Amino acid sequence: MGLISLLWGIVSMCWMVVALIPLLGWGNWFLIPFAAVGAAIGAIGVLFTRSGRNGRARAGLLLNGIAIVVGIVRLALGGGVI
Repeated sequence: MGLISLLWGIVSMCWMVVALIPLLGWGNWFLIPFAAVGAAIGAIGVLFTRSGRNGRARAGLLLNGIAIVVGIVRLALGGGVI
């Protein structure tokens, strides 16, 4: 679960960088649900993995959380069009 969440977080961060380009802000409408699924996978990984071995799940949860926050802020600023 941790590795899946980490890879999902890396993909969502790359997608977030692309969605920051002007006129590609509509990508945030797809980024937020995508990153939310990755965050849910990361949360499940944190819950069901021993505390010493859940670093990947925590990192994935963090990356997906950052992508969600930046996507929401970007949508609030540009309305999702710009």
